[in-house]
Amino acid sequence: MSQAPTPGYRPGECFVGAARKASRRLTQFYDDALEPCRLRSTQYTILAELGRFSAPPTLAELASALVSDRSAVGHNLRPLVRDGFIALEPGPNDRRERRIVLTPRGQSKHGETRPLWQTAQNEFLAVHGRERCESLRAALLEIAYDERLGRSDRGVAP
Repeated sequence: MSQAPTPGYRPGECFVGAARKASRRLTQFYDDALEPCRLRSTQYTILAELGRFSAPPTLAELASALVSDRSAVGHNLRPLVRDGFIALEPGPNDRRERRIVLTPRGQSKHGETRPLWQTAQNEFLAVHGRERCESLRAALLEIAYDERLGRSDRGVAP
């Protein structure tokens, strides 16, 4: 028995499908731009995000800031720890807690990679226009932090 289509919806108008396609294309674009520094865009994003915290965050705090789950962030941290760009240190009040610290080597790698990121950023702006890009960024961030869509029980930030 087939279900009647939802009124107002036409097949092929899936928002998540379009968002995932755009995300993959944009990730490929930035990954290609950052390749000379041997960082992927996910790794660059983590280094950049760590610089925004006033104190080293926990895995849960970093995952929340990235609107990701802890296991995905933990997976992305492994090569950064291996390469000495970040360190996991005990928390100040609880030795079992782990804080993610951007090391001097990580700060240097972020600084080395930032001009490549900026070149990619400028190219994206040139292709799509500043106003359109700013509008897109604002809409995406609004969606990313929309509490009505979040599932805090899975470690995704509202």
